[in-house]
Amino acid sequence: MWWFNRKGASGFSGASTAEEVTAGVDARGLLAVITGASSGIGLETARVLAMRGVRVVMAVRNVAAGHKASEAIRADIPGAGVHVLELDLSSMDSILTVVVNINNAGIMTRDCTLSIDGLELQFATNHIDYIKLLTFLTRFFSFVAYGQSKLANILHSSELSRVLKDNQETVKYEQGDCVNISVNAVHPGVVTTNLFRNRTIINALVNSIGRIICKTVEQGAATTCYVALHPRVTGISGKYFGNCNLETPSSKASNSELARKLWEFSSKIVSS
Repeated sequence: MWWFNRKGASGFSGASTAEEVTAGVDARGLLAVITGASSGIGLETARVLAMRGVRVVMAVRNVAAGHKASEAIRADIPGAGVHVLELDLSSMDSILTVVVNINNAGIMTRDCTLSIDGLELQFATNHIDYIKLLTFLTRFFSFVAYGQSKLANILHSSELSRVLKDNQETVKYEQGDCVNISVNAVHPGVVTTNLFRNRTIINALVNSIGRIICKTVEQGAATTCYVALHPRVTGISGKYFGNCNLETPSSKASNSELARKLWEFSSKIVSS
């Protein structure tokens, strides 16, 4: 749609695709672990990163679907370094600790459902189990719970960036060197994926009028791939990106005190 075509400072817009925003990037030597990579935005992200030379680990719940997806990538990109690893983000026991991670997997449930760890499923999958954190959100309406989980993503990203920056400065002071780590949150936009598969009416709307007003998967994966690979993003951390450009999140998502409280609360649960 026309409003996707408004280019920002990066030179890209909501209409840009993942291939377009990474054109010319040589990412050989990088490793990316992508959750939810067997379909939708995750699959397109895995495909484009593999196209640019990244060694990709597809962390998925459904291994059969993961292998099918990886085979499709190899068929499209001969020699692609793509691997499948089983990972269920709704289970604490299944959490994978990785070096490079693109946290893409997400769900939206019809009802207030609990994970096998007794967590509200959307919060567990979309936020908590990415960072091995634990909380218990109950009795939210499903859209409210989904929104809470996504707000937690942005708050955690911001606070993690701050904590890492403080730690890096300490390490640099003590050892004379440091490792540069960037943490950013991205919003892919409203994309025609299977996220609404558990909500029959909404899924029907997405599959009809959504094809007109929503982004394609190729466009939805663009911001993720841009932030992961583009040289312009080097050194940027603790920020929020949408349509391949820096954006200002909501007042709640920008609340540093709220981010600190979420971090402390989550850390206490993890340590226990």
